[in-house]
Amino acid sequence: MLQHLIYGALTCVAIMAPLAAAADTTVQPAPNGIELPQGYKDWRVIAPSYRTDKKHVRVIVGNDIAVNAARAGKTNPWPDGAVLGKLSWKEKVDEHWAPALVPGDFVQAEFMLKDEKKYASTGGWGYARWLGMDQKPYGKDANFAQECVACHTAVKSNDWMFTHPAKLP
Repeated sequence: MLQHLIYGALTCVAIMAPLAAAADTTVQPAPNGIELPQGYKDWRVIAPSYRTDKKHVRVIVGNDIAVNAARAGKTNPWPDGAVLGKLSWKEKVDEHWAPALVPGDFVQAEFMLKDEKKYASTGGWGYARWLGMDQKPYGKDANFAQECVACHTAVKSNDWMFTHPAKLP
């Protein structure tokens, strides 16, 4: 089933990439000033994931710095300049193949930006999230990032990162 989940998530990213050029680029920055990374819809996949408690299909993508670090096994710590994005959809049963879960409605795009100096107070990472298809910034003020840090504290020894890059042949 994971194989079908991965296929569905990668297919969704491939389908969405050409639409990126037509997308509205007037998205507001997160309350902490982080702007939605330009071109993220064209970034390469670092790993798929599935969150059972939320029933979300997820794809972790990265900028070139993040992808190169992941493929070189240099992710603890991740290098400054690495940006990882997590794109999340509600799970949906494939209408043509019931055992397969595929992306349904888009939930959110979350990003972690590595800059040891700029984000020293949050473990060297800047956090941002945009909700839904209209990409509404998450959080009432800049302190929303403390929610992210609290959750990511469980993986502090892994440079605050839950993601494990998928191994490729």
